[in-house]
Order: sequence, then C-alpha cells, then structure tokens
Amino acid sequence: MSEFMSNFAQSWPYWLVSAVLVYAAYIDGKQLKVPNWITFPMIISGWIYSAVWYGIDGQGWLTGLGWSLAGTAVGLATLLPAYSIGGMGAGDVKLMAGIGAWVHCSITFYAFCVSAVVGAVLAVAMIVISRQSQKHWNQFFYIANEIMTVRNPEALATIAAERKSSMRLLPYGIPIAIGTILYFAWMGLLV
Repeated sequence: MSEFMSNFAQSWPYWLVSAVLVYAAYIDGKQLKVPNWITFPMIISGWIYSAVWYGIDGQGWLTGLGWSLAGTAVGLATLLPAYSIGGMGAGDVKLMAGIGAWVHCSITFYAFCVSAVVGAVLAVAMIVISRQSQKHWNQFFYIANEIMTVRNPEALATIAAERKSSMRLLPYGIPIAIGTILYFAWMGLLV
C-alpha cells in the first residue's frame, strides 16, 4: 500500500493533466475549440502547484514558479508560430501552455514532438478517408507556397481565415491529448 501511495504521489499531476487533456480533446472534437475555462485554470493551477510543491520540497516556491513559467513559455512557443499564420487555434496554443505550466520545459517539448507526429498521422488519415487526396495535396502545396512567398504573419492569418470554411479541419486538441498521454506513458510517468 505504501508503494502505491508513493507512486501516486509522484504521478498524480500527470494523471490530472491527462484527464484535462482528454476532456479538452472531447470538446475540441465537438466544437472545434478549446475553451478558455479549461485552459486558463489549467495554466494558473500549474503555476500554483509548482510553487507549492517546490516550496514543500525545500527548493523554494520561487524556483517552482520559475520552472512552471518556463514550461508555460515552451508550451506557447511550440504552437505560437502556427497560430500566428492562422494554422492553429488559440485554445490549442493555451492548452500546450497549460501542459507546460504543470510538467515544465523538457517534458512539454517532447510531448509536443509526439503530438506533432500524431497530428501528422491523423491529418494523413483524414485525407485518405475523405478520398479527396488530390484536393488536399494541392491545398498543402498552395499553403506552403503562401508561407514561403507572403512571409507576413498577419497577411497569412487573413488568408487562412478566408480559406477556413472550405477546408477540412483537424481539432488539434485531439493530437495534443493523444501525443502527450502517449509520451507520459512511454516515459513511465503514469505508473
């Protein structure tokens, strides 16, 4: 029983983050949006948790808050470029920031990497299932060409917003949830 409690004391934050991610992915799948009432409390509670945990651990609350803020910045930095050109919703960016607030820098970065692979696989699967692969490949090359030639994030965001209604969208909260939870499991953080 004491081993279970010891393991749970170390892994509960990962289980909590996983549960929030599953719920956010569900909402994103239904509404194509991750709402602020999920993301902002996730970020702020991650800051509070880190400050309190590091304070109790003897490393100091300021150290914990610093690591949490750094993780938040990493989470923002991973998806902010895609958001700035209209390729990602703000809720997805804030969801990654929430992950960073709880699990800090390196875990957030690697969870993002796994999520990006999951997102690519899901996007390809959506294309294959839609049986409109030529249309989607043409859109991909058209968008890539826009990014290379326009190079103005505001103009790219405007173009993306105009095109949004004609595209099949991937609710990116789903790959974030799957990728992050897979990474947690792979690293043994959910034990």
